[in-house]
Amino acid sequence: MPEASRKPLISGNWKMHLNHFEALQTVQKLHYKLTKADFDAVDVSVHPPFTDLRTVQTAIESDHMSLILGAQSCHWEEKGAFTGEVAPGMLAKLQVRYVIVGHSERRQLFGETDEQVNAKVRAVLANTMTPIMCVGETLEEREAGETEGKVLSQLRAGLARVDRAAVAKMVVAYEPIWAIGTGRTATPADAQAVCAAIRAEAGSIAGTEAAAAVRIQYGGSVKAINIAELMAERDIDGVLVGGASLDPDEFAAIVQYRLR
Repeated sequence: MPEASRKPLISGNWKMHLNHFEALQTVQKLHYKLTKADFDAVDVSVHPPFTDLRTVQTAIESDHMSLILGAQSCHWEEKGAFTGEVAPGMLAKLQVRYVIVGHSERRQLFGETDEQVNAKVRAVLANTMTPIMCVGETLEEREAGETEGKVLSQLRAGLARVDRAAVAKMVVAYEPIWAIGTGRTATPADAQAVCAAIRAEAGSIAGTEAAAAVRIQYGGSVKAINIAELMAERDIDGVLVGGASLDPDEFAAIVQYRLR
């Protein structure tokens, strides 16, 4: 089971879905389905598209929701001639607390490098937000037995020049690329093995205290039917949910995994 000191974090990545009207309805429905006991047991973050952030922030604050606002990405610079980008400081002003960094779709579709991921991690931390740094292997890398080498290489690059105390407050999301949106899920044992390797490597990088404190999520076709088994593993401290987080009923059932 996850350590008592590491409160589970269940995060919903809405990706490029839901306009701000739909986002408002979704967050209100989700809030209605969750209880104080749920929020006492787990942290819950939602990560809408940029255009929805202000709407969701206002709903969270005005309705006194316990949901945590997150973003899906950001640039690493504070300002500049970067058309179409969003600075981390802009997110911080909207009370964003978590920012997904280095999602496989950003790496694969938009060419984000390990160096850029590291720059984003440090920029998010500098703006007193928490990065959810994603790492994961392709199907080809998995079949070639390169999972651990690829994942730990991404981890080391992403944590370069990051203070030990900051590492302890971070979230690392292991998301095998072959399991994202495919319906395929790593077995709990497979996910645990990689998450344990991540924690061990975090210890080598930042020390045993940081390794014990860093929260490690699993991401990849997470649903209500498989969440409980995943969360029973010692080094899995939460999940990064994609498509299932768009359905308030399904996402609420994921948050309430402990009741299943």
